[in-house]
Amino acid sequence: MDIILITTIIASLFLLIGAAEPLASYLRLPYAVIIACLGILIGLAATFFLRTELTDALNPVAEAILALPIRSNVFLYVFLPTLVFQVTLGLNLRRMADDWMPILVLAVVAVFVATFVVGYSLAMVSTLTLSAALLVGAIVSTTDPSAVVSIFRSISAPRRLARIIEGESLLNDAAAIALAALFLEYVKAGVPDPSVQSALARFPVLLFGGVVTGWFAARIAIWIMTLFARYELAVISVSIALPYLAYIVAEQSVGASGVIAVVIAAMTLQLTGPRRLPPPTWQNLREVWDLLAHWAGALIFVLAALLIPRTLETVQLLDLGLILVVVAAAIASRAVILYLLLPLLTRLGLSPVVERPYRMAIMWGGLRGAVTLSLALAVTESALVPVEIKRQVAILATGFTLFTLLVQGTTLRPVIGWLGLDKLSPLDNALYNQVIAVALQTVRANLAKVTESYDLTQETVRDEAKRFGKRLDVAVQSADATEIPDRDRVTLGLIALASAERDAIVERFRDRTISSALSERLLSDADALIEASRFNGRGGYNAVARRSLGFGRWLRPAVFLHNRLRISMPLATITTTRFGLLLSQRLVVRDLHDFIDGRIRRIHGKRVAELLHAMLDRRIELIEQALEGLRLQFPGYAEDMERRIIRRTALRLEEREYDTLLEEGLIGEEVHSALTLDIGARRDRAEATPQLDLAVQKIELARRFPLFSEIDDAVLTRLARALKTRYVNVGEVVLGRDYTARQVHFVASGAVELTAARQTWRLGRGEMFGQMSLLMRRPQRVEVRAIAPTTLLVLDENRFLNLLKRSKVMQDAVLESARKRGLASDQLSLEIEKMSRRKSG
Repeated sequence: MDIILITTIIASLFLLIGAAEPLASYLRLPYAVIIACLGILIGLAATFFLRTELTDALNPVAEAILALPIRSNVFLYVFLPTLVFQVTLGLNLRRMADDWMPILVLAVVAVFVATFVVGYSLAMVSTLTLSAALLVGAIVSTTDPSAVVSIFRSISAPRRLARIIEGESLLNDAAAIALAALFLEYVKAGVPDPSVQSALARFPVLLFGGVVTGWFAARIAIWIMTLFARYELAVISVSIALPYLAYIVAEQSVGASGVIAVVIAAMTLQLTGPRRLPPPTWQNLREVWDLLAHWAGALIFVLAALLIPRTLETVQLLDLGLILVVVAAAIASRAVILYLLLPLLTRLGLSPVVERPYRMAIMWGGLRGAVTLSLALAVTESALVPVEIKRQVAILATGFTLFTLLVQGTTLRPVIGWLGLDKLSPLDNALYNQVIAVALQTVRANLAKVTESYDLTQETVRDEAKRFGKRLDVAVQSADATEIPDRDRVTLGLIALASAERDAIVERFRDRTISSALSERLLSDADALIEASRFNGRGGYNAVARRSLGFGRWLRPAVFLHNRLRISMPLATITTTRFGLLLSQRLVVRDLHDFIDGRIRRIHGKRVAELLHAMLDRRIELIEQALEGLRLQFPGYAEDMERRIIRRTALRLEEREYDTLLEEGLIGEEVHSALTLDIGARRDRAEATPQLDLAVQKIELARRFPLFSEIDDAVLTRLARALKTRYVNVGEVVLGRDYTARQVHFVASGAVELTAARQTWRLGRGEMFGQMSLLMRRPQRVEVRAIAPTTLLVLDENRFLNLLKRSKVMQDAVLESARKRGLASDQLSLEIEKMSRRKSG
């Protein structure tokens, strides 16, 4: 085939891709529908011009279009990894991790339900064997992730619900492709009635193999990227190779799911890459992948749609009835998930409440596309599949895809309007009017100042001012007519405050004050604040703010590795990250007071602004307390982290100064380039996270502990090695009632509360608990609970008694704690003396 002609056709396809997006916006239709329609029209036009006798001039072009090397492997090995990788790279994985259970259940269960409902329905009404019918069911159970994402953006769905459905639509492709490959093997082997148990048994192998392959491929790629970190184009090139190699190795060498491998590779890169790569490199990498996925998604739709006219040439009247059966069965299976399984997950607390209008939008918005057509194409290419099965599979899959695109896709927006999902809620509508009124008042004041310098005629200025004033009057009247209760104003103010926090994090990331890894975590927390404020108001905002100061879910395993196996790196990493998060939070949150005064006060009034100021002050206080606890525990390291922020800020300001000098023409490109290279080298050193040596830090902490003040350095070093570190979050029970202590706990930072017989005592830094039960040799009816993120040093019984015997300070502290709690100090003194004699004997 002529390379010039092929190049011309491909370039023309890119022209169509460029025109499709504005056309979709103009026609108010999903982008996927427009792309598919363009592909179908091209295929029809090529077929028409090739067969018509009107002209032969366009025959070479038509032949070239119809002869394009469109094979299933092109879709599955060239385009699919790109689409899956980019969609996964763009997901908020930290927020999605909170909903992994409903996502996984919906993804896997939805595919199995759709496969078997469609398969058994077809087997009952057609001549297809059960294997072939189930193959059709697996092929049509995929959904288009990009279409689902665009649907939810258009209807402003709740963010948690959107995350769950987006994750489900992504992972169900992997499940559907795996099932389709499995049933295709049965069809090739001539097995009419496959064993469902064998299909289910193979699925975990496909899943686990894909997970392992994707993780290993990503780890190797990240290691290479780290070596090339200073060379942006090299890093991006490695990232482009990653999904293809992961997919090929999983499919061809491991025999696992290539889609799962690509998903896991993208997840690993997203979670690890920001910590290892410079922020500009990571940002540009994401932008390159967005562009690649846009092209791949459009091309896969156009090329797959080119095949539709050819596939439907042999359609019969009976086939149309079978297509309707597939449509009805697919919609019914989706209804089972949305109206039976999803409510069950909601009752179990695993999924948010999904209102009926959203369920209908999800059910009607399940568009199918290129993946479905690609799987059907793979069936038609197999020489081992009977001809009639090939024909029916191709027609049913193509017909069903056309129904979802041309019927569901074109009516989706009217359905959304009919359900009322395209309208603002009463609260949002009231806010809409308030914002317009406040904004126009500001615009009028600024407009009057600006137009003075334009030297315009007075009549024109007065006429325009009069027209603007009328618009302002209407806006003020609308705002006054819609009353917003104070409680709702507070909720709206908190949403605005959390959104401003998110914007501030992005700005700090762009000027490199905050690293990529920390910005990802902070943005996830800001999204959680927005979501919690919207649904739970003040209580939700405060709960998420407190949770963001906690130690996180990986702390317990890290402490276990540190205390039991002497593996300190995970705990050091968690501690380092927490330092950076707290310092960055303080940096961002302190500036939000200006936003409250500048924006929220003008829209929601003085009372709401004062309440938000108080809430923000309390949050800053909690951040300071958490930071102070870390400073007390790791004094030298805290100083290193603060110095790092200062150095990074200085480098950013220095770089801005050089850019300004270049723009003003005071320095040339050569000098600017040399200065930038010098800053880059210093920035690499400044951005390196200081190493945290937990052993050294624990010795330093023990040395500053008041109860260990009189111990010499050699004994203190041995004692510090014996002390085990325990971290507890707010509300966590450290010791339950009726415990018999075999350890003594020392509060290194934070605070705990002791409760016994309706009395409470609070212990802070430098104090201990558990010694009473140990010395008295009987259970103490006391519950100990953390009232702040707390770090404890734990000493076992034998070492504590040895320390008590030789330390007068420790003995006095034990007696003083007994007096505070109203216990008999004389009896305790006697017990201490007995213990000392027994140990010495």
